[in-house]
Amino acid sequence: MDHTPRQLFAMIRADMREEVLRSNTPWYCVSCYFCMVRCPQEVHITDIMYTLKSMAIAADLYETNSAADLSQSFVGYVENYGRSFEFGLATRQYLRHQPLSLMRRASMGLGMLSKGRIELTPNRIEGIGQLQAILARAKELEVPT
Repeated sequence: MDHTPRQLFAMIRADMREEVLRSNTPWYCVSCYFCMVRCPQEVHITDIMYTLKSMAIAADLYETNSAADLSQSFVGYVENYGRSFEFGLATRQYLRHQPLSLMRRASMGLGMLSKGRIELTPNRIEGIGQLQAILARAKELEVPT
């Protein structure tokens, strides 16, 4: 991230609209809501990041970059499997954007595989049809920007 969420919020307060919308920070947010759960001020950080992504797209102030691809890949895995698939996400990201550094990261990946920290194949959640129906309905209700 080129700015932390806290820095991004300060930039918003400072009326630095274009800099905020050009930032890659919202694109690294994968909407897991972990930050919201931990935030002592109960700031809806994930919702703000989602809104900033939408605003950047509407204003055509985003760049097609690796962070946007990461975000789209993550969402794709969640839509198809109901959860993230870290091995596939990391592999896809490195192959698309940093293929030469993939080999340097391979030892870390192999270590995680050997310790059972990641899976080689994605696992689909039970009731994926229900989740997909919810996501489809959410897309229907989405307010265009």
